[in-house]
Amino acid sequence: MEKIMEKLIITAAISGAEVTKEHNPAVPYTIEECVNEAGLAYDAGAGIIHLHVREDDGMPTQDKGRFKAAIDAIKIRCPDVIIQPSTGGAVGMSNDERLQPLELNPEMATLDCGTLNFGGDEIFENTENTIKYFAERMNEKGIKPELEVFDKSMIDMALRLHKQGYIQSPMHFELVMGVNGGISGTLRDFIFLRNSIPADATYTVAGVGRFEFELAAAAIIDGGHVRVGFEDNIMISKGILAKSNGELVEKVVRLAGEFSREIATPGEARKILGLKK
Repeated sequence: MEKIMEKLIITAAISGAEVTKEHNPAVPYTIEECVNEAGLAYDAGAGIIHLHVREDDGMPTQDKGRFKAAIDAIKIRCPDVIIQPSTGGAVGMSNDERLQPLELNPEMATLDCGTLNFGGDEIFENTENTIKYFAERMNEKGIKPELEVFDKSMIDMALRLHKQGYIQSPMHFELVMGVNGGISGTLRDFIFLRNSIPADATYTVAGVGRFEFELAAAAIIDGGHVRVGFEDNIMISKGILAKSNGELVEKVVRLAGEFSREIATPGEARKILGLKK
């Protein structure tokens, strides 16, 4: 019997904490720029905006006030979109600094499930106690965690903490692939990670750089969900800079159309993910 696939949830990671205007001039820093990029992604079909915020000069910040300003402004432009703040922040931030966006009671937020060597001397640190602390804070507020995993060991950590009661079912994973220090973005490794999560879990795949659209196609075919955006990739095709996050989302929508996969509205995404708000 043919499997009936859920509609495709597209997440747009519009800025990240590392990519800059030197990489692509369209990377948003200001609130106005974030609203514009979120709006273009939303209009193209994104149901979720994965949000980092910057100061006007591009410096990453987890300041609650800055997040509130961005979220309020995006909600005016895209009233029903799901806004998913990052609790990753930037390398070197304290746990409580990273958790500031939770005070705004978002529907979802990211929960990183392990430590990663980002390159050089940069270590993105997430100890077991950090992960438990973040999960407890999200549980207290009824915030759905998106379990960000950069390798198989991080899936194992999430499953272990699920058994201990820190992470609740149904789980939603984000398979971040192709990051320096993490698992590669090959189809082999996608299948490996995909087959390592529970049958009742949902997942989104985020392919970094040249892996973005190859992995998007794999997730579309498999019944998973897709993240694209300047945080992960600044190119629309080899050697050609993307003009906007919207252009990246449009490419995923075209891919989905080739495989007859319908795009989820924000309301449909809420039902698929079991969001409580």
